[in-house]
Amino acid sequence: MGSLSVPGISLPTSRRDFLTRFGCGTGLLGLNAVLADESSSANQQPVDIRLNSNPPAAHFAPRAKRVIHLLMNGGPSQMDTFDYKPSLAKYEGQRPATVDLRTQRKTTGILKSPFRFTRHGESGLWVSELFPHVARHVDELCVIQSMHTDIPEHVSGLMMMDIGANQPNRPSMGSWITWGLGTENANLPGFVVLCHNGHPRPGPTGWSNSFLPGSCAGTFVDTWQMKPDQVLPNLRNLHLSPSQQRQQLGLLQRMNQLHLERTERNQALETRIESLELAFRMQFAAPDAFDISRESRSTLDLYGIGPEPTSFVAGGRKCGGFAEGALIARRLLERGVRVVQLAMAPDVPWDDHSNIHDHRPRAFECDRPIAALLTDLKQRGLLDETLVLWGGEFGRTPTTDVTAKKPGRDHNHYGFTVWLAGGGVKGGMTWGATDEFGMRAIENRMHVHDLHATILHLMGLNHERLTFRHSGRDFRLTDVKGTVAQGILT
Repeated sequence: MGSLSVPGISLPTSRRDFLTRFGCGTGLLGLNAVLADESSSANQQPVDIRLNSNPPAAHFAPRAKRVIHLLMNGGPSQMDTFDYKPSLAKYEGQRPATVDLRTQRKTTGILKSPFRFTRHGESGLWVSELFPHVARHVDELCVIQSMHTDIPEHVSGLMMMDIGANQPNRPSMGSWITWGLGTENANLPGFVVLCHNGHPRPGPTGWSNSFLPGSCAGTFVDTWQMKPDQVLPNLRNLHLSPSQQRQQLGLLQRMNQLHLERTERNQALETRIESLELAFRMQFAAPDAFDISRESRSTLDLYGIGPEPTSFVAGGRKCGGFAEGALIARRLLERGVRVVQLAMAPDVPWDDHSNIHDHRPRAFECDRPIAALLTDLKQRGLLDETLVLWGGEFGRTPTTDVTAKKPGRDHNHYGFTVWLAGGGVKGGMTWGATDEFGMRAIENRMHVHDLHATILHLMGLNHERLTFRHSGRDFRLTDVKGTVAQGILT
């Protein structure tokens, strides 16, 4: 290599050394303006860092500023959690015409719920024994019992819930919201996805930005054995100080700018610059945001987090980590992250075809942390401005294969339950209804497009106006459908 002298920087001595230094630390690219305060606090004033040249702003006053999606991937059973159906016991083993619908696997007769339901709160909402801690918050929940979707298959169902389409070529809901509203913290991603020891299905498609700017993509963090200073691989530059990085970034900025001027628009390069620019700032903000050891013992106890990790094995599946994820989610939300998705770990843990009793360890894993999250947000004055969504990609059938040794429930896209809390929704209420067996939504039916339209509305975004021009047409999260459920809004 030729000789070059730059004050304050120890230059590489060989081609290999050059490649090593430029490859270590993902925050090696960026803009000087963004690096002006690399040590700034995560609690800075809101900063709009939407990087598309023409992003929309809120269309009207929002009821919520941020969203957390508690993704119960695999499809929890509505009639065993939040949709009480006493008729199941009366007709157990029978197959009335109401439930005689085609589903993915063989089912023969009705299975009553093995879990006891009781009323809770001033509203008297029914909740099963699986969720005793969440049940204490029923007066803050809007339980939507009339959800339905298109396809009773996990990948398609999860893509519909995550990206509003059955094809993996659309931006995720979190990306749409981040593009529309930006983030309140320039040092952290606007959209973060958390899971423990693996991806939830369908993987990166669920948090993709697709054709939206790269800065809108979800940042996935696996909380398994996570160290706060190693949230993402190669986050820190081990060779250069921040001031030296600043000088190097100035050089690289000019090189990239010259390249962009020659190629006019290069979205892949722009995306890379944006993501690595953010990574530079995350060197200083992420260790604080992801370090739950900074929390008080009383807060850790609230979430059920002890000195040892909460992982355990139940129903033949490794469980745990949800409590830590819930607390990290709260820390991210209070630091201005716009959207957080927290998924059960990993893959589709609620998929209990073979034994519905396996719902018990699933609920045990997430019940206390979810209740703690609601309590924590409320105590910190964040719940009114945070929209909490709980639910899976579809529900489960009231029927089972009665010849099986251990009865389970099949996929059910005809009717299922999700709930919302905080962020401008009415608490202590149910919306819509399924038939007497919980098979099919029949009252105030609510498709996933309607749910997305309602979430965007609560965030101050008109789902019909939040569009992006791509390949000669305007795209939106809700495609060409979607109706806001005005009856659940405060």
